[in-house]
Amino acid sequence: MASQVQSLTPEECRVAIHHVASYEWHISGAYLSVACDYKEDTGAPLRATFFQDQAEVKREHAKQLLKHLRTSGGKICLLGIKRAGLQTLESALELENKLTELLRDLKTMASAKDETDLLCFIGK
Repeated sequence: MASQVQSLTPEECRVAIHHVASYEWHISGAYLSVACDYKEDTGAPLRATFFQDQAEVKREHAKQLLKHLRTSGGKICLLGIKRAGLQTLESALELENKLTELLRDLKTMASAKDETDLLCFIGK
């Protein structure tokens, strides 16, 4: 039964989902690092709150993608992403840009493979 469910999502799409989930997870860490750089005594608590919120949003996205992978029978295997310099906002922005590219590629691939369930899920 598990092999039947797993075959519903093509391997290329599962790999792409892993990439997107990995970037979501690592961007979450980058935003959390940036949030920790803003101390309350610097008068920038709003920025800290913003980055904490963004970290939570990215973490939730990663969890949703991983849940989708589990329900479609895929194995979970997050990719290692170089973490050097994640304390800077520029690194978070670079990861965010890469994530946007990965999401665009995943949508294109899912569309080409007529993966309507995946397209609906990504559209959430």
